[in-house]
Formats: sequence, structure tokens, C-alpha cells
Amino acid sequence: MGLTERLYYADSYLREFSATVIETADGGSRVYLDRTAFYPASGGQPHDTGTIAGTAVLEVTDEGDRVAHIASAPVASGQALCRIDWPRRFDHMQQHSGQHLLSAVLLDLYGAPTVGFHLGADASAIDVAAASLADAQLAAAEARANEIVCENRPLSISFEDASAAAGLRKPSEREGTLRIVGIEGLDRSACGGTHVRATGEIGLVLVRKLDRAHGNLRIEFLCGLRAVHRARADYDALARIARTFSSALDDAPALAAAQAQSLEAAEKALRKAAVELARIRGRELYQATAPNAAGLRAAIETVAVAGEEVRAKAEGFTAQPKACFIAAIGSERPAVLMAVSSDAAIHAGSVLKEAVARLGGRGGGSDRMAQGSVPPGMGEELLRELRQAIGWPL
Repeated sequence: MGLTERLYYADSYLREFSATVIETADGGSRVYLDRTAFYPASGGQPHDTGTIAGTAVLEVTDEGDRVAHIASAPVASGQALCRIDWPRRFDHMQQHSGQHLLSAVLLDLYGAPTVGFHLGADASAIDVAAASLADAQLAAAEARANEIVCENRPLSISFEDASAAAGLRKPSEREGTLRIVGIEGLDRSACGGTHVRATGEIGLVLVRKLDRAHGNLRIEFLCGLRAVHRARADYDALARIARTFSSALDDAPALAAAQAQSLEAAEKALRKAAVELARIRGRELYQATAPNAAGLRAAIETVAVAGEEVRAKAEGFTAQPKACFIAAIGSERPAVLMAVSSDAAIHAGSVLKEAVARLGGRGGGSDRMAQGSVPPGMGEELLRELRQAIGWPL
């Protein structure tokens, strides 16, 4: 089997071509052509789709010397008319050429080399080796990239021997002939991907997000129609927020921040009030609870979680003389919160720790408050142990 002639190396704009189906596999759905313009997934760029003899091409893979086309149905041997899904291809060209542009600008402005590239279905990202980049620096890089877009600088494709290829943004480890993609006066990179003819065809470059990834900075960006659609969606979202506040668009972010601060303050006040109310209810519960023969008042309640309010209720109850409060926490692994007053003659941490240990659980705490858990199904037994420990009737 000979090499597959890769037409996309010379002409990224080839949308339709004729080729010979020289071999098939997997029942005829894995198709090998003598020549192809279908780009296989490689270098961070996804594969093309389209049709071979009217049959949909679902995936294209690089097998070294040849390219495999995964079709939706068997394809017969012989001559075949092939068509590339042009909107998908051109989108990939915009994103990939935009990546070369943005990477070159980041290196030129900040000495930040690109060490990884991923072209996704919705957005693309580059990983750059830099300790940090401020928002203002990213904005400046985005502005510079868009200036070069407006200059409509030509992109060129050349084939050069690796030993003589000079001025590459990133040195290539390959030997032999390299395919060099250049942006006039800015960049030269060894690359096998599909690219536009000039920077003007990249369209708008929009930097969206900065994250940390594997010790590098990951910059999410969009180019061309993707950037236009995203910018429109962002504008619509901001406009809806502005309408909610009955404000001008430019005032919406400050108003949203002020509202968030007000909401946070209100939630904090509400939590404080809820805790204080729980503490009051703890005191009320104490007054409504009859003491046992030893004068101890004990309350046992079942709760979903042992949050701030439960603890506050326990504190309110046990702030009174000779008191013990136990909260049975309902969960897959039964647990309890135990609190006692200072004069109850009960060490909460010791009592709870011994009880849960006998049942195969664990826990502990201070003399006044403790918490522990036991294996599933042992919740009722734990409560019986604690009742006996504090001398409360079963």
C-alpha cells in the first residue's frame, strides 16, 4: 500500500476532489483513498467531516503513511467524488491560524511560549509557560492580535529541510522536510494543519478565560464567527442583567456587585438571627423539660444535619443548670451530637467516645460538647448506650 497524497498540505481551501478508493476494511466502512483533502485529527486540530461518494465521513485518522476515513456505511472501490464539510473546515482554519497569531503575540510581548494547543467544539485553548499574566496583559495581547488581523497580513506555506529551517517560533524535533506556516513579519512555525490565506480571514480574536493547568497558564480563546457568536451571547446576557436592574449597560456590573454584597450581608444577618433563635429555643426546651430523679434535664432530638442551628440549640439548652442535649443525626452513617452543662457531672467527650467505640464507631470531643458516628443500623443502639450513660429512662 502506497502513501496517501495529502492534498490539504498544499491547499486548505480544496472543498471537493476526486479520488480512488484503493482499499477498505471493517466491512467497507474504513476507507483508504489514493489522495485526500480530509484532515485527520492531529496537532490539537480535530478531523474533517464530509462525504465520499455520497456517504458521510464520521472520522478521519492518521495511520502514519496513510489516512483512514471512517464512513457511516460501506463505500465501494473505484473512483469517488469527495466533499469536505466546508463550514467545519473553515472554522478550524480560523481557530488554528488564530492560535498561531495569539501564540506569536504572547511570545513577542511577554516571552510566554505556547506549550500546548487544543481546538474544541465550542472554544480553543493554548497552554503557555508563564508564571502569571495580568488581565491588562491579556487585553493588550488580544488588542495586538486584532490589530494584526486588520492588517490582513499574508499567511504562507513552505516546505523546508529541517536542518535549514531558521527562525521557527518553536524548534522542531523532526528530521527531513518540514511544512512551515508563516505569518508575514511575525511568525514561522512547523505545522501540518489547515490555515487561512491571510490574517483578515481569522476574524475577531476574543480571549475569554485564564486558568492554571499542569503548572502552566491555560488561555481560552475564540476566533472568527465563533467569537462573533460568543460576543453576541455575552452582550445579550449583560443586556438582560441591565434590564433587571433598570440600568444602563455599563452600570450593570457595579450594580450586580453591590447587590451581591447586599445579599451576602442579608444572608449573614439571617444566619445570625437563625442561630440566635435556635439558642432561644434551646432555652425554651429546657424550661419545658422535666428533670429526672437526679435533677438532670435531658432532651433527645432527631435532625438532618448537625449545623450551626443545632449546635446553638444545644448550647442554649446546656447553658442552663444540670442539662444534657443529644441530637441524633439522620444519615447513612448514624451520628450524634452531645452537649452537657458544666455542672452535669458528665464528660461529653469521654461518654460519647466510649459509647461509639463499643459499637464499632469513632468520635470524641471536649467535656462540654462531642460528636461521633457508628456503622449503619447502629443508631438506635447508640442512643440506648447514651441514655444509660447519663441515667435517662429508656
